[in-house]
Amino acid sequence: MERKKTKRKSLEVVAKLDQAWGLKFKDQAYSLAGDFMNLNRQANSDYPRLRNFDLYNLHSWAGGLTEFGDGCNQESTSEAVNAYYSAALMGLAYGDTNLTATGSLLAALEIQAAQKWWHVHQGDNMYEDVFTSANKITGVVWSNKRDTALWFAPPESREIRLGIQVLPISPITEVLFSNVSYVRELVNWTAPALHREGVTDAWKGFAYSLEGIYNKGDALQKIRKLGGFDDGNSLTNLLWWIHSRG
Repeated sequence: MERKKTKRKSLEVVAKLDQAWGLKFKDQAYSLAGDFMNLNRQANSDYPRLRNFDLYNLHSWAGGLTEFGDGCNQESTSEAVNAYYSAALMGLAYGDTNLTATGSLLAALEIQAAQKWWHVHQGDNMYEDVFTSANKITGVVWSNKRDTALWFAPPESREIRLGIQVLPISPITEVLFSNVSYVRELVNWTAPALHREGVTDAWKGFAYSLEGIYNKGDALQKIRKLGGFDDGNSLTNLLWWIHSRG
């Protein structure tokens, strides 16, 4: 599901704002959604049923049910959340209550799983104390293990570990990170890594966006000094996010 979410979210926004365009390209829009949201049980369906979502574990795997040496894996829970969120929005744009309900349900389940398995809380007995004392978020969660490293970054890249579980920043982000106490702990845990040599502004932006949940003023100052942004993110998006906090 990696990186497809931006295109999907752009599509339903256009369909909402330009209904004539939305009707003209409805088949194409539903084809994109069907790629990962298909519920068709017929044998001749163009796409597998719920390509990425595991109906037993109640969350997605990045590669679907295809197994590696350690089973299935998921790195970016936020991309999965936004994929189902985008499907719910598309249902609203087209007046499709079934698509809206299904997308909303899967997004909610994905959020619950992310908060349980990827967001690390000390004292909740989910992970042993030696792990929770050193980590506030996981890297890749597998069927039978967890990694502090990512597919493309080592464990010490805490800013990337945080960022890959935040991007893209959208209205659903505030639900995914609704536990303000945890958000504060996560940002404080990440902060020392932001001063490592080679850390880019693109990844710093995600840490500052979470800081804005509880410290809007300081986060805004830091965001205004950024010189670069991750694909799909922008200064405009970060300013919207910060100024829309309470």
